[in-house]
Amino acid sequence: MFAEYLTRGVKAGLVAGLVFGLFMAVVANPLVAYADELNHAAVEESGHGHEAESAHSHDSEGAHSHETDGAHSHDSGDSHAGEGDGHHDTAVSMAVTKAVSVAAGGLWGVVLGGAFFGVAFFFLEPAIPGPDAAKSYLMGLAGFVTVSGAPWLVLPPAAPGAEQSLSVATRLPLYAGMMLAGALACLSAGYAYARLRESSGLVAAVVGAAVPFGLLAAVAVVAPENAVHGALSPTLETGLTGLFAFGQVLLWLVLAAAHARLRSSSESESATPIAGRDSAPAAD
Repeated sequence: MFAEYLTRGVKAGLVAGLVFGLFMAVVANPLVAYADELNHAAVEESGHGHEAESAHSHDSEGAHSHETDGAHSHDSGDSHAGEGDGHHDTAVSMAVTKAVSVAAGGLWGVVLGGAFFGVAFFFLEPAIPGPDAAKSYLMGLAGFVTVSGAPWLVLPPAAPGAEQSLSVATRLPLYAGMMLAGALACLSAGYAYARLRESSGLVAAVVGAAVPFGLLAAVAVVAPENAVHGALSPTLETGLTGLFAFGQVLLWLVLAAAHARLRSSSESESATPIAGRDSAPAAD
């Protein structure tokens, strides 16, 4: 039984991971690379500005430029000769990068699918409210809150090249602590819903389930603040943050949908022989 749950979770994770990997390769990675180029350009422009101020005091610059003109014109032939190879190498590099992104996304999906929809779902399924399909989506929501949503309350995704006030040694345990708090909030919400649904009705159960998430937000308020400073425009930073969030939502949504589909197919296959046996005519 456990092997069946684990296999189903891994299959769903592989589907979701490949979709997530394609999203990263086609949409996210090019935008991140563009933002990284803007960051480097801003840094270089700042550096060149300082160099230009000191360069005005050197009169030998003109003579040096005449000396290098001949060398530059001599080398230009070699640079044009290697231009084709450069474009070829760039195309190969981009193809390899996209392939690695898809493979990494698939592996990440398998890990999440096996951990949440295989192991955790095996133990928690009886306590998850709702019909079978809803259980898969609720598990996906809990996974998103645990892995991304809760930690992002304290450490939201940062744009490439941005400087963060908290050190890595501080951010890592803080992220892990918020993941644990997110998991506890999801478990507490499910427990409160199940208890209040039987005794006080649906409205009280929904309100009771929302309380742990309010406490989770309160924990984020008292957590250390992580100030982020970057050279990108606020609009681009907001767009990148939204892109990262959309990628995680997409991952967990596809994971939950694939898991629900696999569960439905598995239950249909297991019910077919029983239905056929029941409808068979009785022997005289």
